[in-house]
Amino acid sequence: MSFTLPLGEGTIDVSLPDCEVTVADPPGGEAVDVRAAAENAVADPHGPSLAALADPDDLVTIVVTDVTRATPDDVLLDVLLGELERAGVPREQVTVLLGLGLHRPMTDAEIEDGLGEHADLAQNHDPDETVTVGTVDDCPIQVHERVADADLVVSTGMVEPHQYAGFSGGAKTVAIGAGGAPLIRYTHGPEMLAEEGVRLGRVDGNPFREAVDRAGDAVGLDFCLNVTHGPSGILAASAGRPRSVVQDLAAAGKEALSVPVTKAYDAVVAGVGAPKDANLYQATRAATYVVLGARNPLRSGGRVVIPAALPEGAGDGTGERRFYEWLAEAGSAESLYETMREGYEPGAQRAFVVARALRDHDVYVTDSDCPEIVEECLLSAAPTVADAIDPGSDVLVVPDALNTLLTE
Repeated sequence: MSFTLPLGEGTIDVSLPDCEVTVADPPGGEAVDVRAAAENAVADPHGPSLAALADPDDLVTIVVTDVTRATPDDVLLDVLLGELERAGVPREQVTVLLGLGLHRPMTDAEIEDGLGEHADLAQNHDPDETVTVGTVDDCPIQVHERVADADLVVSTGMVEPHQYAGFSGGAKTVAIGAGGAPLIRYTHGPEMLAEEGVRLGRVDGNPFREAVDRAGDAVGLDFCLNVTHGPSGILAASAGRPRSVVQDLAAAGKEALSVPVTKAYDAVVAGVGAPKDANLYQATRAATYVVLGARNPLRSGGRVVIPAALPEGAGDGTGERRFYEWLAEAGSAESLYETMREGYEPGAQRAFVVARALRDHDVYVTDSDCPEIVEECLLSAAPTVADAIDPGSDVLVVPDALNTLLTE
């Protein structure tokens, strides 16, 4: 059987003639016009409108997502700025902060591509330029000074399946994306990630999600405009109070992205594509989403195969470098997992969950620009998907692994 998978900005054709192949295609939903959906959401928000919250004298900071999330921030930002202008807030009183967390800064070209005509308002978040604004569970909540000093804090976001938060978006864009190391260390530490409720696709009863939401309260996030997406494109938009926005869009996302799994497979081929296959740190999400989600579709000893371009290698940000160092210096997945259970630096959590997945399953990365880095990180490299799969295997293909929820 032949099928097509994403690779970077393009696609590859894969043929597995000696294998039994099942393709996991979620329902997908119906794409909407992003601008119209965003305008409707802002006009009918959860809670007070943005215009009602804004004052003409306000200094406003809008935190937007970074290059690792395919959020239509140019459109969302345009809608938000239009609403602020109608409320009497001049454009020059608005700062757009790129919510990097511990990821690398965005380049001028990336900022212009992501924000269009509003790129001149943007600056990269720097976790060293934060101030403490409160605590959550005795953890200091730090946020970029442009957020702390703002009279009105607004955010964009993509509500999509997330390994720890269940679904991303809401307060996470500000609390993590524009935050400091302490909250990242607390929420991404081994104790939090071992909590039963911390899992892909779960919002209610998820300690990670609850901590991030409370951190958003401490930061003072006033209003957010988020979207969710599926295979067909952007599916919906929602605006207003962050918790309600996440609940709203997570429900739409689950309906569009869930695929039931009824048996165990020898291999899962997990598609990623741009922007998440730019580096190994992001691309390994495909393996952990498959293995550590609601339903692991692999038999004992089965493998995950990920075609990923990896033009940035392991990744250039602080978190990405820590991820690489932990994996590259490890003797085995089991020893790494046990060592990291004692603690690790913020950003290194991806190495911890990768080690957790590797204890039971091999992970192959194919078609990459840097197979040597893949091999250094306890993973296996192969030239093509076909080279990574044994003849006669029973294979599940998940073309969009980061936006597919495998369920019972």
